[in-house]
Amino acid sequence: MRTRALAVSFVALSVLVAGCGRLTKAGSGGIDHPTGSADLVLRMDVGGGFVAPAYELRRIPTWSLFGDGRIITEGPQIEIYPGPALPSVQVQTITEEGIQAILEAAKAAGLLGPDRTYDQGCVADAPTTTFTVNAEGTEHVVSAYALGMVPGSCPGEDTEARATLARFSAKLSDLASWLPAGSLGEQGQFEPSEMRVYVQPYAGSPEPGLHQTAIDWPLSDPLSSFGKADATYGTFGCGVVGGADLAKLLPDAQRANELTPWRSSGADYSLIFRPLLPDEHAC
Repeated sequence: MRTRALAVSFVALSVLVAGCGRLTKAGSGGIDHPTGSADLVLRMDVGGGFVAPAYELRRIPTWSLFGDGRIITEGPQIEIYPGPALPSVQVQTITEEGIQAILEAAKAAGLLGPDRTYDQGCVADAPTTTFTVNAEGTEHVVSAYALGMVPGSCPGEDTEARATLARFSAKLSDLASWLPAGSLGEQGQFEPSEMRVYVQPYAGSPEPGLHQTAIDWPLSDPLSSFGKADATYGTFGCGVVGGADLAKLLPDAQRANELTPWRSSGADYSLIFRPLLPDEHAC
C-alpha cells in the first residue's frame, strides 16, 4: 500500500509540473527548451536608432518563438497615412522537429554561448538587433548594433561574427526554404489577451486636411488618470488592458487610425496601442 501511495503521489506531481509548462523537451540528442505557452524560446528584436517615440512604442518584437510552438512576428503593414491604430501581428505554429532545426541553427550562429555585444563605431543612429535564446537551462543574449549595414567597413569590428548573425537573421525571415517539410503551419492573425495603451493629450491633426472624428473612450476609468508615466517617454502614460475591458476596447481600436482622437470626460487624447505577446504583461 505504501508503494502504491508513493507511485500515485509521483504521478500527481508529474502532472502538476507539466501543467505549469516549465518542463523542457528535446528528442534524442536534441536541445532542451521550455515548453510553456508563455515561455520564450528564441527572439530576434530589432529596435532603437533614430526613430520617433510613437514608432518605438507601437513596435513589437520582430520574431518570437514560444515553447508551445507558436511563432509570432510583425505582420505586413498597410502603406497608407494615417495607418491603422492596431499593428498587424501574425502567428503560426511549428512542430518540435522545426523547433530543433531552428535551435541547431541558432547554436551554429553562436547564440547558445556566452552573452556578447557587437558594436559598430562607424554608423550613427542605427538600430540594434538583439537575439535572446532560452535553451539548455540558460538564457543567452547576443546583440549587434547596425547589423547588416556596410559589413566589414569599420576597423576593429568582428566581421565574421556579425556576418554569421546576419545570415541567421535572414534565415528566420525565410523559414519555409530550409525547415523540414511539414513543420510549419499556416499564418494567421495573432489575438492578444492583453494590450498596452499609451496616452497623451491630443495635439490635433498635423495637417488641416487630416481632421479625424473622435471616438468615445469605452472604459470606465477616465484617460486623465489612466496608467502611469512611461519610464522612457515621460510624456506618455501607459496602462495594460485585458479581459472584459480588452473585449470592449478592441472593436473601437480596430476602426480607429493612428491620428484618431479619443474623447474622455470632455477632453481629447492620442492613444498608441501595443498588443502584448505571451511573455509580456506590463508597460
